[in-house]
Amino acid sequence: MPEFNLSPLGDSALVLAFAPRIDPDLNQRVHAIAASLRAALGSDRVECVPAYHTLTVHFDPMQDDFASLAAVIAGLLDGHADAPLSMRQISVPVCYDPRLAPDLAAVAEHAGLSTEAVVALHSTADYRVYFLGFKPGFAYLGGLPEALHMPRRASPRLNVPAGAVGIGGAQTGIYPSPSPGGWQLIGRTPLALFDVRKSPPSLLQAGDRLKIDIITFAEFIALGGVP
Repeated sequence: MPEFNLSPLGDSALVLAFAPRIDPDLNQRVHAIAASLRAALGSDRVECVPAYHTLTVHFDPMQDDFASLAAVIAGLLDGHADAPLSMRQISVPVCYDPRLAPDLAAVAEHAGLSTEAVVALHSTADYRVYFLGFKPGFAYLGGLPEALHMPRRASPRLNVPAGAVGIGGAQTGIYPSPSPGGWQLIGRTPLALFDVRKSPPSLLQAGDRLKIDIITFAEFIALGGVP
């Protein structure tokens, strides 16, 4: 069991933190602890928010407190809780046409590759949704090939369109709705990734595995994409 730390977050939450790193096994452990805690106490009693190496647990201070929940979590850790994480396979169509990929050439130049090679590398990787953050429905994806790691833009864009596929450092992600953003944009999907009318509203969930299906610009338009 990796070393961990438990600390309060105000009077109605606590944070379980392992060593800060992006690691699939460690992230699996975080999700396993979250699943075990929900099974032990009930999802109506605690709300678990997993991230790369941390788990934030929100609770009702009228029912629980830091000490009691910390003891439960420590017991789960001592018991090596390893609940299986349900991993869905999600296919996402992505168009890498230059009209939808303003930073594709810059990424290729940084990597010392052709744009075709960048597309091939990016589209054939096996991605994992580590957690949702930044904004509703934004999935942080691990598994980006090291050759494509690239710093964020020096000047963020004021408006990144919904569905934009970007690279930021060692991660890739898809913007679920229009927003400012500083990631390098290399493609776009026509899929709606977040819809408040659906349950759950986010298409992608933590623990999902994601594969990319390359589509043409014409297919992007036919699937409802807006250039």
